[in-house]
Amino acid sequence: MKSLIILGRQPALGLAELESLYGPDKLKPIEDSAVIVDVDPSLLAFDRLGGAVKFAKILTELKTVSWDKIGDFLAQSSLDRSKDLAAGKMHLGISVYGFTQSPKQVQLLGLKLKRVIRATGRSVRVASNHEDNLSSAQVIHGHLCGPNGWELLLVKAGKQTVVAQTVKVQDIEAYTQRDRNRPARDSKVGMLPPKLAQIIINLSASPLPSETTSSVGNITPNQLIPNSKSHFNGTLLLDPFCGSGVVLQEAAIMGYDCLGSDIDQRMTDYAKTNLDWLRSLPRSPLPKEVSTEILRADATSYIWPRKPTLIASETDLGPPFGSFPSNYQLETAINNCNKIIRGFLTNIFKQIDSGTRICLALPAWQVSQTKLAHLPLLDSIEVIGYNRVSFRHARDEQLIYRRPGQIVARELLVLSKK
Repeated sequence: MKSLIILGRQPALGLAELESLYGPDKLKPIEDSAVIVDVDPSLLAFDRLGGAVKFAKILTELKTVSWDKIGDFLAQSSLDRSKDLAAGKMHLGISVYGFTQSPKQVQLLGLKLKRVIRATGRSVRVASNHEDNLSSAQVIHGHLCGPNGWELLLVKAGKQTVVAQTVKVQDIEAYTQRDRNRPARDSKVGMLPPKLAQIIINLSASPLPSETTSSVGNITPNQLIPNSKSHFNGTLLLDPFCGSGVVLQEAAIMGYDCLGSDIDQRMTDYAKTNLDWLRSLPRSPLPKEVSTEILRADATSYIWPRKPTLIASETDLGPPFGSFPSNYQLETAINNCNKIIRGFLTNIFKQIDSGTRICLALPAWQVSQTKLAHLPLLDSIEVIGYNRVSFRHARDEQLIYRRPGQIVARELLVLSKK
């Protein structure tokens, strides 16, 4: 049974990580921010996806995009749905993607369904649409994935409409805890968002195991989605520029044994502190079987004690810039970062097997309103001994993470050793 994923602020990143994990043939993008994934949900490990906002089961595909016909269909469906829920107040919400209807029109549809359900004697609360789709926070706090909840997703797909029910949304509280509550942080060296760290890891990962044990129809909304593995035994992830340990943290939660290093002793101390804190939480997300090792090392020359299976890292991004840099500042930053990252790729080449996958978050600099400056090494990847991994559903130039107003962006480079 197929699943529906609603992607995040930069959909190309979410498409690339899904393609990396499940292959291009399993994906069918149907709107700028949505994709149908032909993967059993026991394999669709939603909790490790940094670029996915909502996970839903597809209820039906209507051969119409008429708003009135969609409303009539939902009115009848809502009667059937309300009968299936446990006793108590029903929580209803509607999110639309790809339609031109205003939030007010979406809200009116919700009120129409409310009237139909209330006529059966059931109490209903409808979530307010400030936008044409509800946020993760609204879904969580409105209990729309609870036992009496029902968030309907309406996604325009050409001349058809995909109707789906949200099963789970991103755990925003868990992300906040792993980001802002970490005991060792340093804003001066930059702070990698956990969601982006997940994407970097997923772009470096091999396809996930193919075992399957359950169907999407059997998953209770807002419950943990089954996953065939909690520990990838024998798989070692290396982060050679580990900083305060965000990539290591997220990889360990996914179930990877981790080896991290950094040239700065202060950063390795931070990483150890943060992982110890994560492990000590009352409901720690770290699997007990996972091992983590962190050491001080120069990534351009160090010989790591164990051979990594995959490599995921945010590299040296150079100095932060609050405004467009001068030509001298830009040239200095580019040369320094290029030397370090090229040195690492040359050094690690001798220590990994052919086919080993690498994802590095490299710096790219906004030098004007429309132009980015990139590292020179992007033009000599094959000379160093690597092939650049490209994706069918996301172009190379789209794999750039940047918030509005940022000068230094993160360009995600995916490589495979020849």
